Amino acid sequence: MLEESANRVFRFGVFEADETSGELRKQGIRIKLHTQPFQVLIMLLEKPMDIVTREEMRQRLWGRETFVDFDHGLNTAVNKIRDALGDSASVPRFVETVPGKGYRFVAPVMLQARALGRQSERVAVAESTAEADSGAASVLAAAEPSERVENGAPAAVGSLLTTPNELPVAPRRLVRTLLLLIQTMYVGFYFGALANLSEIHDIFLETRQPHPAWLMSLLVVTATVLIPVRLFLFSAAALDYHELPSKFNKLFPILLFLDLLWALSPFLLIHHISAGFALGLSAPLVYAPFAQRSLILMNAHKR
Repeated sequence: MLEESANRVFRFGVFEADETSGELRKQGIRIKLHTQPFQVLIMLLEKPMDIVTREEMRQRLWGRETFVDFDHGLNTAVNKIRDALGDSASVPRFVETVPGKGYRFVAPVMLQARALGRQSERVAVAESTAEADSGAASVLAAAEPSERVENGAPAAVGSLLTTPNELPVAPRRLVRTLLLLIQTMYVGFYFGALANLSEIHDIFLETRQPHPAWLMSLLVVTATVLIPVRLFLFSAAALDYHELPSKFNKLFPILLFLDLLWALSPFLLIHHISAGFALGLSAPLVYAPFAQRSLILMNAHKR
């Protein structure tokens, strides 16, 4: 526990809560949050992944002898916190309601303290014990670049990849259905190519591709390797495998490279479609691996 005199800054996802100034910021931009909801948020951030009971909040923020409508006040404060964070009670990414007990902050938290004119940084990263959240947190850690501190303030480095906090909330069934369709699409590409090797070889010769034998070998090897990978992702999505985010995180760099290669697969149909149409089909296939990653992160959100 930090000294009472310390000036604390809590960071979680793209947000930070500065206890000294009483401000909540998103990527450096201040978000309006009144004093009482901010104090409730600080209590939750002090104990990430732990339940903060309604009684604890009443005693600390409202006092033992309060005569106000405490339940209404607390519910209103929590709703304002969720509005500020873009959170949802039904699909919480930050503040989870624990029925009959209180609330719990379920996202990883980093705490920085500056005390007595010198800066000391203490970091406590809490990962959710919920299985789905542990996978999402690991993907988040890999996707987001580390923060660096300069002159007492963090300088955030932008990330090209979407983080879980930036993704919209979508029906779980829809997310899983889209994941299954993506895997089916890729498996169809692989089987279609393997079933027409002679025609593809003719295309390589007609278009005077360098080293057609090597290209054929690359096609066969990657298709053969990727078929079981796609079947794994298909079954993991269908069965709602809770370790899928962490497993996919390890596969993503290699899978991204191979998927970008297979984004050229429409050109294997050049005998049947025009070159312009093949190019048009390749464009969404370049985006497909990133869409797949976003869907897996969305499916990992705590429900």
